[in-house]
Amino acid sequence: MKRAICCVVALLLAGTLGFSRELKEYDSDLIYEESKIPHYDLPPLLVTAEGKPIASAEEWMNVRRPQILSLFANLVYGRVPQPQSPIKMEFEVKKTDPQFMGGKATRKDVQIRFSNDQGQAEMLILVFVPNQATRPVPAFMKHSFNATKSRDFEAHPERPGRLRNGWPLGEFFDRGYGFVAVYQQDLVGHNEVEFLKGIHRLFYRKGQSFPKAHEWGVLSAVAWGGMRAMDYLETDGDIDHTRVVVMGHSKMGKAALWTAAQDQRFAMAISAQSGCAGAALWRRRSGETLEKMVTRFPYWLCRNAWKFVNQEDDLPVDQHMLLACIAPRPVYVHSGLKDTWADGRGEYLSAYHASAVYRLLGKKGLALESLPPVGEAIINSDVGYHMRAGGHSVEMYDWQRFLDFADYHFKK
Repeated sequence: MKRAICCVVALLLAGTLGFSRELKEYDSDLIYEESKIPHYDLPPLLVTAEGKPIASAEEWMNVRRPQILSLFANLVYGRVPQPQSPIKMEFEVKKTDPQFMGGKATRKDVQIRFSNDQGQAEMLILVFVPNQATRPVPAFMKHSFNATKSRDFEAHPERPGRLRNGWPLGEFFDRGYGFVAVYQQDLVGHNEVEFLKGIHRLFYRKGQSFPKAHEWGVLSAVAWGGMRAMDYLETDGDIDHTRVVVMGHSKMGKAALWTAAQDQRFAMAISAQSGCAGAALWRRRSGETLEKMVTRFPYWLCRNAWKFVNQEDDLPVDQHMLLACIAPRPVYVHSGLKDTWADGRGEYLSAYHASAVYRLLGKKGLALESLPPVGEAIINSDVGYHMRAGGHSVEMYDWQRFLDFADYHFKK
């Protein structure tokens, strides 16, 4: 922990210098070879904190699942505290464009405002609905790195069916899906270190100016924003809010899993190359580790997480347990062969071990501990997975597999 705290200075310096994965000297101690993975034992998934085996769906949902979620909230991502004064939430459709993408869809710019005695904050979400729809449509909600106020969400002038940021929204519209974008930095900074200007200050107690050790970090704030977007979607008659997929890539994949684990209103979760604090197992210490995360991004997690730097075996949870908390709702994990930073095998093993809960709940999980061949997707399952050749990105192949997985579950 002492080393983690001292490295915050290195983190700030790294941001100034444009820190990247290519700084090999900083990452020279990372494990990328399977033969060097340390021995580890996963914490028991289907045994209560009191040592009682879980034998039924009721025991899982009412006893073990709440225990696991509480551990993740207090020790990993941070718990959202009760605000000192009630928060008022308001929705306003600021703008509507029924001719988006050449008339293929309608775009709605929706502002969500939060206010109480402590101050105010707001977020802008974008809702896209295919114009061919005759009834409320299922939708994908993406935690986005792209600002919803930017031109990134305009239709690409030279690539039909694409946004300027490259997302193939035309594919979603053609298959009958809506799309929702939630910007990660509306309520909290990407690498927030002060927590004075965003959503956190509305929750501070008298005299408080920084989250407590067990209170929410950046990822929990992003997840909270996603849940507030769902609050709006429940009021939008164009969206079938019972069939909303929450998804994200990289950091946003971490946030998507935490969003879905907490909020059972989301019907499905998709994690794309989420790695450390996402789908990958902590105990493998392969690629990015907890130490690397808290030195580069010290407050993505809560401060309690620092206690487990180089002590991952002492964590009472691991990430397969997070995926299990999404059950019985479908979850899909995507890895990249060359994205060794995210530990593709660790992501798969997390989904594999979480499958025990899916089976307990009468669902279909991953049957084999060995990874499927590169480029071969597991779709017809409640736990889906694919590893694509290539690195850290979301390609057309990935988008299509995500849609296939949603089709399998929503259109049966």
